[in-house]
Amino acid sequence: MVAETGVRAELSSRRERIGWYFYDWANSAFSTTVVTVFFGPYLGSIAEHAADANGRVYPLGIPVAAGSLFAYTVSLSVFLQVFVLPTVGAIADRTSRKKELLALLANVGAGATIGMMFVTGDRYLLGAVLLLVANLAFGASIVVYNSFLPQLAGPDERDRVSSVGWAIGYIGGGLLLALNLAVLVINPAGIGTGEIARWSIVAAGVWWAGFTIIPLARLRNRPAVAGEAHGSALLDGFRQLGRTLRELKAYPLTLFFLVAYLIYNDGIQTVIAMASVYADKELGLDQSVQIETILLVQFLAFVGAIALGRLARRFGAWKTILASLVLWTVVLGIGYFLPAKQPVAFMLMGLLLGIVLGGTQALSRSLFSQLIPHGKEAEYFGLYEISDKGTSWLGPLLFGLAYQLTGSYRVAIVSLVVFFVVGFVALAAVPIRRAIVAVGNTPPRVL
Repeated sequence: MVAETGVRAELSSRRERIGWYFYDWANSAFSTTVVTVFFGPYLGSIAEHAADANGRVYPLGIPVAAGSLFAYTVSLSVFLQVFVLPTVGAIADRTSRKKELLALLANVGAGATIGMMFVTGDRYLLGAVLLLVANLAFGASIVVYNSFLPQLAGPDERDRVSSVGWAIGYIGGGLLLALNLAVLVINPAGIGTGEIARWSIVAAGVWWAGFTIIPLARLRNRPAVAGEAHGSALLDGFRQLGRTLRELKAYPLTLFFLVAYLIYNDGIQTVIAMASVYADKELGLDQSVQIETILLVQFLAFVGAIALGRLARRFGAWKTILASLVLWTVVLGIGYFLPAKQPVAFMLMGLLLGIVLGGTQALSRSLFSQLIPHGKEAEYFGLYEISDKGTSWLGPLLFGLAYQLTGSYRVAIVSLVVFFVVGFVALAAVPIRRAIVAVGNTPPRVL
């Protein structure tokens, strides 16, 4: 297995790795500009415009609080990803045209994002549908993208390569957000905030599609790691998914790590997705303050991803992730007690969040890649992506329910503590070195 891993690593070049990094740069515009900052408040405003006297809208006849529509839509999209992403992963492992699959999914997601320019007036349902499509395509493209990682780096390099990718992604997402902030602050034409939000969302779609050209030009297709599909790739993918789920029982430690990750990262992604809603509706902060804080988080996440990657080389990725989960719990506690109308306090919380954000995610990705049996990379990342960058479902569902039942966003935000506490306990119980050996891989020197 050592030789096999080494061969996969030697097949990559610095040029190809840089191309791989740039898909993080390209897609981070969606998770940052659309999911984290603009679309939550924007869709909420569209829904409020269409709401009845009780503040309810009725997508497909279902009564939904206007303030909960965004959270419920994100939750539904990720529930659907539970079925879609592992199937996409099974297809990716059984095709030698993985780069073309990445292109298709990225452009579908970017196209749906650009289509959000038509979400105006009371078209809340169109906005919800486009977000559903974009988030599904986004998650599926990340499955394919992540499956390149074991082909680009060996066990001891993987933390570094994954951390650099996340760091570059935060810079890319932050740069577009900075441009959006400049338009919002300067605004020489006196354009309304809603219009600026709408066109910022469209710009994220253009950014995503445009910069995806770089990884498509530099990444190389390789022979299918699980053997080429025969007949319909879709049907073969469904059949392979069924086999993978049955075979997963043979790797209980990998499954246990995956469950721990899905728990704590669901909390992380919900904090990211709902931060702008919380700042807007509960803290009463201007959108410019929200964007400035998110920008601060983005650039600190770049530093955090690199710094935690270096800590992982010294203390191990597993221990570093556990320490970061303690800090996430502290962040939520601070968030609950933040005073309204105090932008400096909100930004100080953003400082702490930014430090742990990038490192937690980058190290989780590289650590999970060590726990995948060879030939199953995309399939397993399909399961992993159920709660990865920009996607979560239990968290937004809990957040939306907590708000609908109590009318308090403070209660909604603090309810997410449970994900970090349970995730910490579950991750601490995983014997990582034994889990890596169990799937036939060689553990890195430090865990």
